[in-house]
Amino acid sequence: MSSGNIRGNIKTGLNVGIVLKKDQSTGRITRGVVKRILTNSSTHPHGIKVQLEDGCVGRVKEIYTSDTA
Repeated sequence: MSSGNIRGNIKTGLNVGIVLKKDQSTGRITRGVVKRILTNSSTHPHGIKVQLEDGCVGRVKEIYTSDTA
């Protein structure tokens, strides 16, 4: 599993797990497919912020490969 803290690891169309702003206290993961990458810097300590295809916005905590999906 790649690190969600590095922008280079995240591409549009990738299947990821994010933590929404409202779920930061619980750490609940929301799964989806990346539509847009919102963080401009190359790294971020809390995860790269993305928008999923369903419109949810959050920071990437997990990147799923085809064998973990």
